[in-house]
Amino acid sequence: MSKKDNGTTLILAYLNEKNRPYSAQDVFCNLQKQHGLGKTAVVKAMELLALEGKIKEKTYGKQKIYFADQSQFKDVNDSDLKAMDSKISELSAEVQTLTQSCRQLDAELKELNSSLTTEEMKSEIKELKAECSGYRSRLEKIKSATNHVTPEEREKVHKERNVYVKEWKKRKRLASDMMNAILEGYPKSKKQFLEEVGVETDEDCKVVVPST
Repeated sequence: MSKKDNGTTLILAYLNEKNRPYSAQDVFCNLQKQHGLGKTAVVKAMELLALEGKIKEKTYGKQKIYFADQSQFKDVNDSDLKAMDSKISELSAEVQTLTQSCRQLDAELKELNSSLTTEEMKSEIKELKAECSGYRSRLEKIKSATNHVTPEEREKVHKERNVYVKEWKKRKRLASDMMNAILEGYPKSKKQFLEEVGVETDEDCKVVVPST
């Protein structure tokens, strides 16, 4: 585009090609990014084209609308219009079909991209087999061990534990009763008494009597 041309040739060709009404702002937005036209240059070019009679101009309130000179186009009869409408309907249906097909292909592509490749699947299978082999080896070692605790031995230990826990609770209760009896005539606090006699409670040692 030459400086002398100032975008008039481009804008004229654009309006003739599209053959629909545009404001100067519309043309600026549509051509600016690709051709680098400034808004002021677009406005001046369209006013010049209208002044020269190469395009038509209509004013609606404060806005001017420009469109191609319709006299340059051949007349279209009803038959031609119907044929165009039919072609438009046909192309619209084709566009809809292609759009749906593109969406399906896009969904399939996303699914494929999120799936593992053959090599990744082989690598994961290899890792899982190695993991299973490790678990199997550990299981065999456990099965072959000779220090398993029999149900009878486990029951015996459980009973002994219950005996010791009951005795623990019994002795703790007796000690508490004795201490409370002493504290009735003791002039100081329970904490001071325990410190003087050197007694450590379960709580001091952060020990809790287990349930039976």
